[in-house]
Amino acid sequence: MEPNASAQETDQVAIAPTNEEAAEAWGGVLFDRWLQFRDVVTTQISPFSEEALRLYPPPAGGKVLDIGCGLGDTTTRLAELVGPEGEVVGIDVGERFIEAARSEAADAGVANVRYLVGDVQVADLGGGFDCAFARFGTMFFASPVAALRNVREALVPGGRLCMIVWRRKLDNEWLHRGERVVEEFLAKPEETDEPTCGPGPFSMANADTTTDILVHAGYEEVAMHRCDIPYRMGDDVDQAIDLVMAIGPAGELIRLAMADADREAAERATRLRPQIEAALREAYSEFAGADGARANASAWIVSGVAPG
Repeated sequence: MEPNASAQETDQVAIAPTNEEAAEAWGGVLFDRWLQFRDVVTTQISPFSEEALRLYPPPAGGKVLDIGCGLGDTTTRLAELVGPEGEVVGIDVGERFIEAARSEAADAGVANVRYLVGDVQVADLGGGFDCAFARFGTMFFASPVAALRNVREALVPGGRLCMIVWRRKLDNEWLHRGERVVEEFLAKPEETDEPTCGPGPFSMANADTTTDILVHAGYEEVAMHRCDIPYRMGDDVDQAIDLVMAIGPAGELIRLAMADADREAAERATRLRPQIEAALREAYSEFAGADGARANASAWIVSGVAPG
């Protein structure tokens, strides 16, 4: 395959009606913010994917599906592991993410990847995948059972799904602390034109719930491994605050409040921003260190096998 061959493909964009709002968010404002904080939302979370790939390495020469591939960081890492005889297909609902991933793969001369725009819940994924991988790419489906069943049907018998999802909020202070602070100042508006990201990053935090999702999607041998890392949120507390005010539950609440259909409420949210920043600075001050602002981040590495 030529390095830029995937760019010549015609995208088959299929989005479930229940996922249209999330698709709009990821294709718009969330893409911009992801790009702005790329280092902390991709590079700094790589220890999670490295541990998952240590536990469940893709086969050399294998065919791998990368779910919610984003900017393609995990796709190219998987491509390294399967080698030139293998192939990795990255899929994401955000067209701008896929455009960036394709461009970077072509520039880097990565020949064994291709990318698709689509909603995994309803997209035609093809088949013959030896394994499917997702680093924080499966928590935003309106119907996760349907999405993961679709993935399972694309796997070969005995093929494995490996996905990384956030554990409970209490074990992820880097995000949850900011949410608690912001909630002291703002409430989610009853009406807004701003799209939201879907069920949210903690929708699979409960081990029993996530196990049930995989079982109902038809997987066997479901297993969950806890993985914690000291997550580097930025060079200092100021960068950490910029992060939590832009993405995650706190960032979404701020964005929605400032776009409240009630103009007075929106203006109040804007006026409160300096106070929110000050409160966040105090709340996150303990995470400052010589090598940046770090806080605990905790995830599940989840595995399931397609029936053989």
